[in-house]
Amino acid sequence: MDDLLLKVGAFIVAIGLLVSVHEFGHFWVARRLGVKVLRFSIGFGRPLWRRQASPDAPEYVIAAIPLGGYVKMLDEHEGPVAPEEVHRAFNRQSLWVRSAVVVAGPLFNFLFAIFA
Repeated sequence: MDDLLLKVGAFIVAIGLLVSVHEFGHFWVARRLGVKVLRFSIGFGRPLWRRQASPDAPEYVIAAIPLGGYVKMLDEHEGPVAPEEVHRAFNRQSLWVRSAVVVAGPLFNFLFAIFA
């Protein structure tokens, strides 16, 4: 029984690490290219921990189900966007910026596999 718990725990930690690296790729590239990031979440469901340095800063979340994650970016498809923020919305970015943000997650996982 202890062996099973150890394996399940190791699996959760490994998935959490891979998800963190993947989502950080999206997050880092989006921020560098001027896309406004609203939330960086590791896990789904009810937040267990959350922090936001200021109202304009991204919210950082660790949620209850550690089998995934997401980066929520400003997007006009999600709701109204203030006119002064429209230029930072994901959907208003050029094709190359949107592509770079999308590709960054898998690319960070690939680089992690090589260098870790």
